[in-house]
Amino acid sequence: MITKKRKIANAKVDINKAYTLKEASALVKEVNTTKFDSSVDLHIKLGVDPKKADQAIRGTVSLPHGTGKTKRVLVLCTPDKEAEAKAAGADHVGLDEYITKIDGGWTDIDVIVATPAVMPKIGRLGKVLGPRNLMPNPKTGTVTNDVAAAVTDLKGGKIAFKVDKVGIIHASIGRVSFTPEKIAENSQELINAIVKLKPSSSKGTYLRGVSMASTMSPGIAIDTKSVQN
Repeated sequence: MITKKRKIANAKVDINKAYTLKEASALVKEVNTTKFDSSVDLHIKLGVDPKKADQAIRGTVSLPHGTGKTKRVLVLCTPDKEAEAKAAGADHVGLDEYITKIDGGWTDIDVIVATPAVMPKIGRLGKVLGPRNLMPNPKTGTVTNDVAAAVTDLKGGKIAFKVDKVGIIHASIGRVSFTPEKIAENSQELINAIVKLKPSSSKGTYLRGVSMASTMSPGIAIDTKSVQN
């Protein structure tokens, strides 16, 4: 059953129109129906075949205004790196005790940073971490010896993104409490990063569709021409 609030929100969005990024960033605030500070998400359909290794788009981007959410970071490292990780603001730091906890199903974290030296120990956690997108990966900057820089970036608004099996990237780029300008600037930064990763083997239209929505709100289609520099 559609609630009265949702009906009002739906009525504000023209399903036959592709909005500019500026318009969508203002409208997403108007059609939010939750009482809490909802996440604002972008859904970007790409003209790629994710089954091909060179078209399985993934990367990271530092959003200029952060995500509005403080990430809980676990650093898995040897004792000589622990002080560095803690000083940078990591929420949890250690190794064996956390491997045991994760093995038991604990995943009360948003991202894991690991040093290359400990990766062989972490490999067996793939069944737990893989489905939750928590496995450290050099491509997203979460396997590194510079744990302080990694933690600082993640706490400051660095996000990882990757295309799913049907060619869509889903990413949170802020909260409805953000100004329309901040929502638009964060969105543009993510789209720019994705456009730069276009593989040479991808033929035809690369950016096939972009939509924006907050939690439980209607989706807003964005004119792809308005977001391509």
